[in-house]
Amino acid sequence: MRFLGQALLASVFVLGACAGGEKSASNDSSSAAAPAAAPAAAPAESGSTATTAAAGTAAPITGQIHEVKMIGDDKGYRFEPSSITIKVGDGVKFVNVSGGPHNVAFDSTAIPAGAAAQLAANMPNSNAPLQSNFLMQPNEEYTVSFAGVPAGTYTVHCTPHLAMNMKGTITVEK
Repeated sequence: MRFLGQALLASVFVLGACAGGEKSASNDSSSAAAPAAAPAAAPAESGSTATTAAAGTAAPITGQIHEVKMIGDDKGYRFEPSSITIKVGDGVKFVNVSGGPHNVAFDSTAIPAGAAAQLAANMPNSNAPLQSNFLMQPNEEYTVSFAGVPAGTYTVHCTPHLAMNMKGTITVEK
């Protein structure tokens, strides 16, 4: 039932985004949500010791931040790059380039066993477990920390554009 509610919500956003009409030339910053920042998104200083957060507690990024663009255009809907390899402790910053609304969603059955609680904790301002808020405007960002999660392959998708095959993989190595 929860999935149907989320699918309905995603459909409303997609239909709203597809609705015609002229856009106002003004850029009202009060209506645009501020980009979500990752918890303590700064990389750790060299020589510092990283501690693993308990599952369910947000773990700060201690490594590099990798950028993935979220694009919808005449070539289709996609993540660029669609597949990346990172280290435990790194972060991934998703940037809405075009074709929104977009979000970042992980299927709990398509991630390593035991990863769901920590990954969910590392996703600030989520709409639902393992789902980010919707990025409505170009250049909006959402950063996910992969600190404290088990190594393995994490399948990610954009809920509004899943039927259009907007999927990707993040391989996390130790």
